[in-house]
Formats: sequence, structure tokens, C-alpha cells
Amino acid sequence: MSEQLAVNITDIEAAADRLAGEVIETPLIRNKQLDALLGARVMIKPEILQHGGAFKYRGAYNRLSQLSADEKTRGVVAFSSGNHAQGVALAAARVGCPALIVMPADSPKIKVDNTRLYGAEIRFFDRYTEDREAIAAEIAAERGCVVVPSYDDPHVIAGQGTVGLELVLQAKRMPGALPDLVVCPVGGGGLISGLSTAVKADWPGVQVWGVEPAAFDDTRRSLTSGRREGNDPAARSFCDALQSPTPGVLTFPIMQKNLTGVVTVTDAEVSEAIRYAFNTLKLVVEPGGCVGLAALLSGKLDVKGKTVAVVLSGGNIDPELHAAIMAGQA
Repeated sequence: MSEQLAVNITDIEAAADRLAGEVIETPLIRNKQLDALLGARVMIKPEILQHGGAFKYRGAYNRLSQLSADEKTRGVVAFSSGNHAQGVALAAARVGCPALIVMPADSPKIKVDNTRLYGAEIRFFDRYTEDREAIAAEIAAERGCVVVPSYDDPHVIAGQGTVGLELVLQAKRMPGALPDLVVCPVGGGGLISGLSTAVKADWPGVQVWGVEPAAFDDTRRSLTSGRREGNDPAARSFCDALQSPTPGVLTFPIMQKNLTGVVTVTDAEVSEAIRYAFNTLKLVVEPGGCVGLAALLSGKLDVKGKTVAVVLSGGNIDPELHAAIMAGQA
């Protein structure tokens, strides 16, 4: 670790070694229609193609692959609305340990079903009235298992950082593809903290922009105030993957150092981006995974004449919600 930050490029490179052969190297793709629409050169990193349908398997496997034999026997507990849940469930099955996931009762059905399919036990809670971290801590104390946070863990952050490491290596193979901006969703900050550390190690001048749902803009406000801010308990958004209560203790200092800024998008703008992703890019993206594309399409960032990389972080959307969005009903 370096300079009080939880993760550095060496940690991410070590994570990449552990993940070699275990994760999918998701491609960096281009679309001429999108470039023409934005007047920019856009590179899309579709983590929707990752194991479990989201980037989360990277951090989960990096953490669980380092468990001791005794810890594997006792198992792990995690808390998640679904993508980290699936990542941990998959990683636990891979390394051979039991997993219990604390999930919101209103998690998308596809995420619940897949978490069970991958072999994990589920304990539901009310995301608006109960404390998921307290529940996980209680379970860990009862069972003697290891808590695997969804973002506030150095091994998880380093694993997510391999998205950025891949992006750098792939862009270098594309002539003239050095990005001016890298755009990434923000929940608790695990992905963007790891990704920004990786890309800035090679491209120190690149701008890294986070994107949050308008009702869950805790990182944007935290960067402005200089302290970790929370969200209004009454706030609602269909971006279930990005409803972390506050930036992480470990991720916030990294974001303070690396991020150029954070912009927000409305649910309506995200719906439009989901339709565009399906109709034009031929990609199925969940709301939280599509906020970066929504920021570009809605003009929240100035990308005209620039090269921009955007991460589509997850594709686990219930078919019914996707159908409603495509029909303009959500």
C-alpha cells in the first residue's frame, strides 16, 4: 500500500495475475453510429459480458482466492443488491467455500435467482429500514465466517481495478486511442477507485469521471464538501446497483485523488440509454450499469471531438423491467 491509500498499481497487477484464466477479458468495442451521434471517438468496455453479468466477480475472486484453508471451511458472508452477491457466490463455488449473502428484499429477481443458482444462501433485509453491514457482522460473529464487503476492501478494490488494467492494454493496441476521458458508474466506489488507479498509473493526465443516479449523488456531494456524505433515506431510483449509503472509508480518499468529477443522471435518462444500448449497440444493460452511457447521451459531459472510454458495468436486469423500458413505460 502507498501514501495512505488502500490500493496501488502493484496491488492491481497482482490481482490480474490471480485472475488470469479466471475472468473474461471483456473487449473494448466501437460503434460508428454512437461516434457520429456524439461527435466523439467512444470505446465501450462491456463488463456485462463478465462471469455473473457484471464486473463484481473480479473483486470477489481476488478476495476469496486468498482465504486460508480454515477460512474457506467457515465460509463468507457478503451484502449486496445482486451483482456482488452473484460475484461472491460464483467465487465461493470456484474456491470451494460456503457463502451467505445479505440481499435487499426488493432486489431484482434475476439477481436473486442467479445468486441461489450459483449456490449461495440468502438472507433478505429491508434496504430502507435495516443496516446490511450490521446484519452481516452479526452473521459473521455467529458463524465465524469472513465478511466480504462489496467495495470497502483493498482486495476487492484491486480486483475491480483489473477492468482499468485491461482497458489500458486494449487501448494501446488501438492506434490513436488514448482517451481524454474515462467514464464509470459510482456506487460505493470500488470499481472507479480501482479503475482510476490503474488508468492513471499509465495515463496520469486522463480525466476520470464518475456517474451517479440523481437521487443517490453522495459521492458528488462528498467530493464537494471534502467529507463522506450520505443519501436521503427517502431517495429512490431504479438503479439498484448504485444505492450505496455513502462513499467507502477506503474508496473515498482514492476518489478524491483520482476523479476529475462526478455527474448525475435521472432514471428517465438511464431508460433512454438502455433503449439505445439495445437498439443500436445490441447490448442488454441494467440501469446501474448504464449510467455512464446515459451521461454521454444526455450531454452531461463535453466529449465532442474527444476520445472517451465508458464502462457498462452490469447487465442483470429483470426481463419485465427491460420490456417496460423498451416500451417506454419505465
